[in-house]
Order: sequence, then structure tokens, then C-alpha cells
Amino acid sequence: MAERMVGKQAPRFEMGAIMPNKETNKVSLEENMKNGKWTVLFFYPMDFTFVCPTEITALSDRYDEFQDLDAEVIGVSTDTVHTHLAWINTKREDNGLGELNYPLAADTNHQVSRDYGVLIEEEGVALRGLFIINPEGEMMYQVVFHNNIGRDTDETLRVLQALQTGGLCPANWKPGQKTL
Repeated sequence: MAERMVGKQAPRFEMGAIMPNKETNKVSLEENMKNGKWTVLFFYPMDFTFVCPTEITALSDRYDEFQDLDAEVIGVSTDTVHTHLAWINTKREDNGLGELNYPLAADTNHQVSRDYGVLIEEEGVALRGLFIINPEGEMMYQVVFHNNIGRDTDETLRVLQALQTGGLCPANWKPGQKTL
């Protein structure tokens, strides 16, 4: 049976990642928390696929908006940092990612995907999962869905902004509207 994560402390993680400058480094939830940042953590199945580059580049193209909201974006798959780098070095028109504005992390031992409940064990890949974690490390939002549907950047930003209001946001709430 699945365990509730929202309202609890998010599983801590540290993973190797390809950074926006194309260097290998580490990303961790603790670092974002130490810097007082929200974390938008998303999982995708694998590099060099068809749906994944559409959402990864859409999030990257709007990265400044996440930064304006004091949020760090981290993409995660079970691929290696070397595969991530090869994909980033592939042009967008060739089904690559091109330049990215946030890190892609490598969950090669599958532990983080497992901790977040998105790992398809028999395939060794993650489902599409999106998690928003506040600066105190509390899981504020989680959504997991089938791998053939890309996520919506507008909705991700809307949910982040709603969570940051600290208020009660009614159905169809949009940034700038009153809360309840």
C-alpha cells in the first residue's frame, strides 16, 4: 500500500548531476533547504525519448520564473550523468535538450526513485513524478502519472505560487487572485 508523503518530511537525497554549465556536481535537498529554497523535483523515465524532452525544455525555458519564486528545479532519471550530458549536447531539433538552466540528476542506484515511490522496479525507470518541497523540507505537493503524458509548466508554476500564498486557494485559483 502506498504511503502518504504530503505533509511529511520529504526523503533526503544527494545525487550526481549535470549542471547547467555541463559540469558534474552533486545536488541535494539539504543544500536547497540550507539556502532557503523551494525544491521542484521531477522524475522522468529516461533520456533520448520522445515526451521527456518536451517537458524538460519547457521547464528550462521558464526557469527564470521558478527562480523568481525562490525555487530550484531538479530533473531526475535513472540514467547516468554521462547519458544526461550526451542528451544535453544534442540539439533540440535532433530530439536533444540543448542548453538547460537547471541540473539533471542521475539516480543510477534507483534509491531516490524508490524513496519517492515512482520507480517501476521491473523496468528500472521512473514514472513521471512531480514533487514540491518547501524550504523546511516538508512535502507540499506530489503528483505521479503515466509516462506517456507530459506535465504542464503553467500548472507547476500555479501550484508553487498557490502553496507560497500560505492561504486557502479555491478551485481554478490563479496567481494574483484572492485566497479564501
